[in-house]
Amino acid sequence: MQIETERLIIRPFRAEDEPALYEYLSDAEVVRYEPYHPMSMEEVRAEAVRRAEDKSFWAVCKKNGTLIGNLYFDKGDLNTWELGYVFNRRYWKQGYAYESAWALLDLAFREWDVRRVTAMCDPENTASWRLMERLGMRREGELKQNVYFFCDEAGNPIWKDTYEYGLLREEWKQR
Repeated sequence: MQIETERLIIRPFRAEDEPALYEYLSDAEVVRYEPYHPMSMEEVRAEAVRRAEDKSFWAVCKKNGTLIGNLYFDKGDLNTWELGYVFNRRYWKQGYAYESAWALLDLAFREWDVRRVTAMCDPENTASWRLMERLGMRREGELKQNVYFFCDEAGNPIWKDTYEYGLLREEWKQR
């Protein structure tokens, strides 16, 4: 299955997406707010294979086939799905994240009978929470020091805050 928009094709990952995936998953600025460090070629090779088998990851490609980023959409409890996204820095601020996330949400709410979608981000990641708001999501809370991904040199957790956003099917349909 794939989704097409005016400028994009959103499709399942393939193992051969490895070179384009490496281009952005190895970029420290791109993964700055992610729970992992920039990846090596070997790590990306394994990640490309894993994503090709994981139906939660969607490759976002320009119409010419160039992989420019990815969406994450995974079902949780009570028919609530989690949305995430990561894009190659060369394609930031061009509307691709909005266009692809909007298309996926529209399909999910119209055809997959999704009840609720959530998304989370670091409060410092202004571009991410602004995108969520553009998509019509509402900020449901700010969780203080609720997660850590890395430790300092002494082994102590580096705690991070999280904004949590949500969107109901009824809200999407009223847009």
